[in-house]
Amino acid sequence: MSSGKLHFIVIDDSKLDCFIAEKIIQNTGRCESVKTFQQATEALAYIKELGAAAAATIVFVDIQMPVMNGFEFVEAFEALPEDHRKAYSMYMLSSSINENDIAKVKGYSSVKQFLNKPLTASAISIVLENY
Repeated sequence: MSSGKLHFIVIDDSKLDCFIAEKIIQNTGRCESVKTFQQATEALAYIKELGAAAAATIVFVDIQMPVMNGFEFVEAFEALPEDHRKAYSMYMLSSSINENDIAKVKGYSSVKQFLNKPLTASAISIVLENY
């Protein structure tokens, strides 16, 4: 396990959930930066812009969002070149415990785990321990 500082991206259409997640992440002591996006399309554009130069980044993406949902985001992310994807560890978030969603999440190679919303300090601690 590395104890270095990490970058985080939170993608959630709820401004409040983004704010809470940002505060919890900043309090972990492992946070180099946190970027929040309320539109998955903007987060995808940001990731594409960073390209292969991206540093180690943990991404939390909500499943239920307008315009581009979490699944569509992951599909677009997985279509990026390998050198663009290698720095990212992806976690999907949802407030619904939908068995179909959980099963679908397992089908994506880039998604490490399904987490319940809202994001909590203990959930982030587990993510960081397993990083």
